[in-house]
Amino acid sequence: MPFSLHQGDALAVLSELPDGCVDSVITDPPYNSGGRTAKERTSRSAKQKYTSADAKHTLADFTGENMDQRSYGFWLTQIMTEAHRATRTGGTALLFTDWRQLPITTDAIQAAGWLWRGVLAWHKPQARPQKGRFTQNCEFIVWASKGAIDASRNPVYLPGLYSASQPSGAKRQHITQKPVSVMRELVKIAPPGGTVLDFCAGSGSTGVASLLEGRDFIGVEKTQHYASIAADRLTETIRESLTQDDVDLTA
Repeated sequence: MPFSLHQGDALAVLSELPDGCVDSVITDPPYNSGGRTAKERTSRSAKQKYTSADAKHTLADFTGENMDQRSYGFWLTQIMTEAHRATRTGGTALLFTDWRQLPITTDAIQAAGWLWRGVLAWHKPQARPQKGRFTQNCEFIVWASKGAIDASRNPVYLPGLYSASQPSGAKRQHITQKPVSVMRELVKIAPPGGTVLDFCAGSGSTGVASLLEGRDFIGVEKTQHYASIAADRLTETIRESLTQDDVDLTA
């Protein structure tokens, strides 16, 4: 199978992966952002932070959203250190974050041994305007590499700005789900036939994008509900992408 999906704690699962087994780490960790006070940070769940009260669809909650910034930086450094070990030399890492957590994310990725290469922007066209203020319609992707990048191995020219709305309605299966169209562009940083790792897999969008773009995928998701959704989406993607040649070959 071109993918494996693990339901469990990300740090525990990553510690079991062999050295240099992945080409790119592309993940969307819990931001632990948005709490103006200690009470807001500790009393609100991810669901309360990221979905409006009048939302017409119900989405399962997830844990890991109540750390302060120092604890978040410590956790992210730990897990990105393990991800660094599991990534081949010359491989890459891409981490989603927001403007509040951008500085600590760049600190953590460097403390884990990665070379910070820059910041990409994900523009959300349908973000709500704010009277008298600038619209907060961008999230960010910190990217880095494990040592020097051999561009001849994967000679792509990728943009630094991506624009797409978050999935909505029945297509939205996770509170913080990212658009597959954006993820399909991002996974191209891994060479064709390479392996992408997402240790906060959520509903599996990174994995779906990886499979559609001809990359293998290793996913880790702690919440059982979302791990089940991810497994269904990944399996369906494989089923839909099978050709007659694939069927004949396996028969």
